[in-house]
Amino acid sequence: MTDHAGQDTNPTPSSPRHAEQTPTSSRPVTSGRDETVRWGNSTAGTTYSITDLAQEFDLTPRAIRYYEDKGLLHPIREGTKRIYRRRDRTRLKLIMRAKRLGISLDDARELFELYDQMQGESRQLHKFLNILAERRASLEQQRRDIEATLQEIDTIETECYRRLEQDQRTD
Repeated sequence: MTDHAGQDTNPTPSSPRHAEQTPTSSRPVTSGRDETVRWGNSTAGTTYSITDLAQEFDLTPRAIRYYEDKGLLHPIREGTKRIYRRRDRTRLKLIMRAKRLGISLDDARELFELYDQMQGESRQLHKFLNILAERRASLEQQRRDIEATLQEIDTIETECYRRLEQDQRTD
């Protein structure tokens, strides 16, 4: 489930920093693995290291830095240390989805920028629908190309079998 900002509100057990069930109190509670302070059940301050995200998404730290260089992720810097927030984790999830769909990183960045401009969700959705339509058209063309290639292979294969059979009769 996501909130209005597209943030993942259902932590996954496979996530290294998923939200622990903590008692609601006025005392801060810290996770055993990170130094994030949580008040009650809030995970607003949840942070992740590059290693945490790399392990969770089965990526290399280098790939995550590449997404950062492309302007897709914006970690907080403490010296040379990168600290990623929930927003970065959500964006990384969306980047992985975009890759699965064959959507370019430039298109993903453009969608993120539209979201960041807060000019209404409809602009972002229209852009996304256009990207999906282009991707669908590309995949459908690939399917037609594959079907044509398979037909050609069938034709050539049939001809080869016919010639082999003809050669066996003449021997």
